[in-house]
Amino acid sequence: MTEGQIYKIHSDFYYVDDGVSTYECKIREVLKKQREKIFAGDFVQFENGVICNILPRKTLIKRPAVANIDQIIIVSALKEPDLDFYQLNRYIALAEYYNIPAVLCFNKDDLAWDRKMSYKIKEIYGSLGYKILYTSAKLKICIGYFEKILEGKTSVLCGGSGVGKSSLINAINPNLHLRTQEVSEKTGRGIHTTRHCEIIKINKTTKIIDTPGFSNVKFDFLLPAQVGKLFPDIYEYAKDCKFSDCLHVKKYGCNVLQNIDKIEPSRYESYIMFLNEAKEYEKQIKTSGKKEEESKKNVYNKQIAKISEKKRISARNTLKQKINKNSDYQL
Repeated sequence: MTEGQIYKIHSDFYYVDDGVSTYECKIREVLKKQREKIFAGDFVQFENGVICNILPRKTLIKRPAVANIDQIIIVSALKEPDLDFYQLNRYIALAEYYNIPAVLCFNKDDLAWDRKMSYKIKEIYGSLGYKILYTSAKLKICIGYFEKILEGKTSVLCGGSGVGKSSLINAINPNLHLRTQEVSEKTGRGIHTTRHCEIIKINKTTKIIDTPGFSNVKFDFLLPAQVGKLFPDIYEYAKDCKFSDCLHVKKYGCNVLQNIDKIEPSRYESYIMFLNEAKEYEKQIKTSGKKEEESKKNVYNKQIAKISEKKRISARNTLKQKINKNSDYQL
């Protein structure tokens, strides 16, 4: 059986790269019945054009779905479109949620932008330990350093449309000829050029996953109490909050609110924004009585399938019947 990595998914076909050749594969029927999902970046075992097994994942981002990522490169434009700190905080919080290292890349450094903003960026994000670089895909400013950060890793590029993700990849390897498009004059926003998740090989050791969907990230999949942990600068004060259930909004005596002057306003405002999204999710769970559950769980570092409550009850009833039957027989 051959091992390889999924580099593209189109319709019901999975394109696998084993390091030498690429193969168009289908998924084994038993995996379909088990409702196993395969994502771009997954390592799999296959034979005769059929994927038989999915190997354990190192990391997984569910939306958009990509697996086995070493780092997230968050690309923002300094101009055209203007830098959006709230959107930037959204991507950083996503990286924190999945516990994947993030690098902040500010592109279009060739345009006329307020250079004083670099002090604000350094003060907010440099103090949190994030790597920061300024690039220009057009003039190839800092492209060598950008390439060095990518070297030997599988990275996913995220950022709003029109910030220059595809242009940066083309600047590193012009032979790729990825499709790019200018910012719309009518809306002042970028236009999506990436249509599907795909692994792009920069060289033998460096891979980039260019993916659509990151511009629509929402925190409508976690509970309000989890949001604070996505902001290290807020969580620093939240840890010493005397209220165990505090959401750091209104409670008198909240340690976060007592130190609010030490938190960048755009960071706290982003926290409130994401908190409200999480509250909507919580309300939805309470109304519908449904919460998305994982199909697997980790037990002693091994993944095993979860058994539904319905099946557990059925199994208990069967066991009781067997016990009663055996008791009757012994009598």
